[in-house]
Amino acid sequence: MAWETIHKTGQGAAVPPNLVDYDSERAGFSWEAARGQLTGLPAGGGLNIAYEAVDRHAEGPMGERVALRCLDRAGSRTDVTYGELAARSSRFAGVLEGLGVRPGERVFALMPRTADLFAVALGTLKHRAVLSPLFAAFGPAPIRQRLQLGTGRVIVTTPGLYRRKVAPVRDDLPELRHVLLAGGGEPVPGTLDLGSLLEDADPAYEIGPTDPEDMALLHFTSGTTGTPKGAVHVHEAVVSHAVTGRLALDLHDGDVFWCTADPGWVTGTSYGIVSPLVNGVTCIVDEGEFDAERWYETLEREAVTVWYTAPTALRMLMQAGSGAAEGHDLSALRFVASVGEPLNPEVVVWSRDVLGVPAHDNWWQTETGGIMVANYASMDVRPGSMGKPLPGIGATVLRRDDHGKVVLDGEGAAVPAAAGEEGELALRPGWPSMFRGYLGEEERYRSCFAGGWYLSGDLARRDEDGYFWFIGRADDVIKSAGHLIGPFEVESCLMEHPAVVEAGVIGLPDPVAGELVHAYVTLAAGVEASDELRLELVGFARKRLGAAVAPRDIAFDQHLPHTRSGKVMRRLLKARALGLPEGDVSTLESVP
Repeated sequence: MAWETIHKTGQGAAVPPNLVDYDSERAGFSWEAARGQLTGLPAGGGLNIAYEAVDRHAEGPMGERVALRCLDRAGSRTDVTYGELAARSSRFAGVLEGLGVRPGERVFALMPRTADLFAVALGTLKHRAVLSPLFAAFGPAPIRQRLQLGTGRVIVTTPGLYRRKVAPVRDDLPELRHVLLAGGGEPVPGTLDLGSLLEDADPAYEIGPTDPEDMALLHFTSGTTGTPKGAVHVHEAVVSHAVTGRLALDLHDGDVFWCTADPGWVTGTSYGIVSPLVNGVTCIVDEGEFDAERWYETLEREAVTVWYTAPTALRMLMQAGSGAAEGHDLSALRFVASVGEPLNPEVVVWSRDVLGVPAHDNWWQTETGGIMVANYASMDVRPGSMGKPLPGIGATVLRRDDHGKVVLDGEGAAVPAAAGEEGELALRPGWPSMFRGYLGEEERYRSCFAGGWYLSGDLARRDEDGYFWFIGRADDVIKSAGHLIGPFEVESCLMEHPAVVEAGVIGLPDPVAGELVHAYVTLAAGVEASDELRLELVGFARKRLGAAVAPRDIAFDQHLPHTRSGKVMRRLLKARALGLPEGDVSTLESVP
């Protein structure tokens, strides 16, 4: 299918976008001016994420504005104002101080999406300790591994999660001094009740001087060798969170914002907690998991204006059929954005037709700390494209040699690829939310930079108009009979077939071609797997992609492995196909 540009539709035209003229915004942008739009701690005390997110709002008329609208699993609603959130997070900061936790020490959060999570996250930052969120889907082994790597002093969790996931490994964690349990219930030996501690703590807390370069966040990202990497972020990152929320997500005063990301993933922190609060909007906090009817009801009932979710979730809504959306008033929805993996073109079109607005893809990583490339509210969407770099972000595509190394010129500078040429997506270092290192792994950190650029490890191309197009991870690219094949291109083609909901594509060794393209597909509801359908799909792909690129074989799999961010784990598919060790599977999760 030749995808055309998707023009803006729906409610978007009623609210002028924050970024009106892309070229002018880039030309006039400076990070120094962006920092000036934040308040900073009183009396020259520096820059603290939590102060910018809640306290500066709570001290003014916005103190009565709803910061969090919390929905429990039964759908009951509880509102928390900015003033209440400021007080509750200050109480938690006081709890940490009372426990003897020092600034710079790590506080881990293994929690569901509740108001307590926000109090813990923001209170940790107020105390100048370091927040490290964990997936609630983690098992005991990955939790132990991350607490050991991060030298965790405190973990906040729930009684059920503690019994199942922390207690079995607690003897292996001699550095862990305190376990705090949220949610009440019977006392658990060796733990402290968070509710009682908060009740006894002072609702006022004076944030100490915070250097913008002080460590604030520690996000662990999966490693293909089985060892997670701890990406270090600092308080200065809040400048990026503020700017990207305003420009990439188009957050306006009075917006109702819903980010569906799990709090254990970097998106759940950067855009589930920090960015929307810094921009003063109301956040929907839904404790429930994915359910098409519940999600449509939430969008309608809460009059969500800006929605940030995962491609997997949008595809699952697609799978539920357009009829699931019928009868729901989604007219409040002004902007839909998606992250976690590339957004297939057909999902963009579906979003326009069913939700009333096209889904806007954007690209970033745990290491970048914030959105780097995006489709904007003021610009037409080119389905399948990541969009254009944020103002203040220098992005390019670098040429690679036959061994996958970035090509350097005689002076050691990286060589850009020509328009339309595939290469490695790279960023010019220096944006505020750029990670400052991998905890305890300096050499691993240095290897991420070459020729004056941060190397993302993602392959992309840039068209003549400056739009970036994702091809795949550098280590995912399939080399078959001299062809470099991006899995995403093959996956997107297969998903154009009405029988296919999702696809994962890998290369399998072949003595002649080097690798052959192999695809796993998830079929739509009511479609039965058969040899006839397999042949039909192979023919369908060959007709669109050519025999050199199309998959040689297709397997049916209704349960493709995903990360919690929604990415199909091609690495895991390949390991299973070849009978190899699966490596780090701690982020494996089948639900967005």
